[in-house]
Amino acid sequence: MSDAPGPIKPRRAYETLRHRDYRLLWSAEIFSTIGSQMQRVAIAWQVYDLTGDALKLGLLGLARFVPIIIFGLIGGVLADQRDRRQILFFSQSLLMLSSLAMAILTFTGSMSILFIYGITVVTGALQAIGRPARQAIIPNIVPRDELAGAISMNTLSFQTAMVVGPALGGFAIAGLGLGWVYLYDAFAFVIVLAAIALMHARPKVAASTQRPITAIAEGFAFLKRTPVLLGVMSVDFIATFFGAITTLMPIFADDILGSGPRTLGILLAAPAAGSVLGGVIMSTRPIAVRPGFGVLTAVFVYGGAVMLFGLSTSFALSIFLLALSGASDAVSMVLRQTLRTLITPNHLLGRISATHSMFAMGGPQLGEFRAGVMASMMGPGPAVAIGGALTVASAAIIWKLVPGIARYTGTEHFSDQPSTT
Repeated sequence: MSDAPGPIKPRRAYETLRHRDYRLLWSAEIFSTIGSQMQRVAIAWQVYDLTGDALKLGLLGLARFVPIIIFGLIGGVLADQRDRRQILFFSQSLLMLSSLAMAILTFTGSMSILFIYGITVVTGALQAIGRPARQAIIPNIVPRDELAGAISMNTLSFQTAMVVGPALGGFAIAGLGLGWVYLYDAFAFVIVLAAIALMHARPKVAASTQRPITAIAEGFAFLKRTPVLLGVMSVDFIATFFGAITTLMPIFADDILGSGPRTLGILLAAPAAGSVLGGVIMSTRPIAVRPGFGVLTAVFVYGGAVMLFGLSTSFALSIFLLALSGASDAVSMVLRQTLRTLITPNHLLGRISATHSMFAMGGPQLGEFRAGVMASMMGPGPAVAIGGALTVASAAIIWKLVPGIARYTGTEHFSDQPSTT
């Protein structure tokens, strides 16, 4: 497949499912994401149940953020220099074992807050290593002119699972207990491992003698020469940093809008329900002519919805605003990942995907820590409302600083070679 970026093709996203390897990976990811979201609900509820402390919930975000910074770029180098399929298999195997350990400790009554933080750090490191390989393998199993569709379908499956996962997690905690949630997550990884093993594609890896530090520097150099891509990543980080609210949901569920894990499941599922709607729309329509403009517009809507959610005391209004935030986030996710994949040459995809993951994953995790600290000082409502307002303001600043984002049409070429002028 060509490394040269090309124009966005007006294809329907669901057409990518005719490719067997992509269909296998796509289907397995649904089960895996459901399990991961169920585990996320379980961990948040378990920490809140053990401590009753907003700051302790915020520390979960910090525990997820640190390994992203440490291992994210290493994962990108590995994805560009090693077999992406093998990296996926290795990381998913260890994630399965970590979920199994959570289940065993919960069933035996041996779980502690320190172990929860420890396993969260380990899980974050494994995800940081595996995520670039998972994202970079898509161009190896889907033709380049269908990449935008594959990204739309990935977003649709991810957000659909995020609707089902939190809701199932909340009901499973209430009806079965935390241990069964962790056990399902371990089983979901078995499905992913089976799908990876059944894939026909064996992507070839270009020979490289680069040292890791040199390879990382090459990726940063490309970003420096590509302000549109760097600007989109920055918008993503800012929106997820200031707009992060997931870690505070147990407090909203218990103290502001309702009570118990069932309410928590509904609150966590609402943004994902909106995301499914946004994902369905994106999967049945051609990609926008100006995807950068779409990203910025979606971030404005997202920030506004988060701000109003922080001010709301109505359950129905809060659900609507969470759904609106999810729909706008899904639109932004599809468009920014499409931009990244089309702009980036294949031999840099792992490193650029890793850098993007550091922005995309680091933003919400660090943002959850920010939200926990602010909530402990001023309460959850004001902390969320201020975060939403800062999201809108920051996106406007980036729009002004990098006007090329709004003008980008997918036909521009950004060279991966150093400038000679």
